[in-house]
Amino acid sequence: AAPPAALAAASGQGAGPGQAPGAGPGPGPPLPPQVAAAQAQDFDPVQRFRLLIPQLKESLQTLMKVAAQNLVQNSSIDNGQKTADGPLQRFDKSLEEFYALCDQLELCLRLAHECLSQSFDSAKHAPALVPAAPKGEGGPGETLPYTQYLPLIKAQIAGAKDIHNALLEGANKITGKLPPSGGP
Repeated sequence: AAPPAALAAASGQGAGPGQAPGAGPGPGPPLPPQVAAAQAQDFDPVQRFRLLIPQLKESLQTLMKVAAQNLVQNSSIDNGQKTADGPLQRFDKSLEEFYALCDQLELCLRLAHECLSQSFDSAKHAPALVPAAPKGEGGPGETLPYTQYLPLIKAQIAGAKDIHNALLEGANKITGKLPPSGGP
């Protein structure tokens, strides 16, 4: 894996003057819709992946070109046909750039997988949106009727009990304790 500094340098995401690495924009006035949409798109791991693929292809081409040039020059030097007359591009720098892009792609894919997993879990455990607006602020179509809310809460409680029981069972297996008689 490439060091974090190499990742930031390869992606062009260095800290600006007076800005700490990784520091985002501070609180301030709301952004215009176009800027907010562009920033939201920048954080989308799938979109980021799509933007990195052409860079990876270019980096691989550069890596192969540098490797071929170095190989030809070293072969010529070994055969006595030529002396080391000039510096060539460094293979290790090209390889580091390629690996940095590969690491970024891997992170994008892992983040996209995690987002998808959370989305599935959210749809499974809370199929209907329950607004968190205080009484009187929500419109008539924004609230969940009690008849729909009750089964949703029961399903969430059952899910929490299942998780609790699974954790308890796992802890008992680890410690070697037997489950209490009578069961839940």
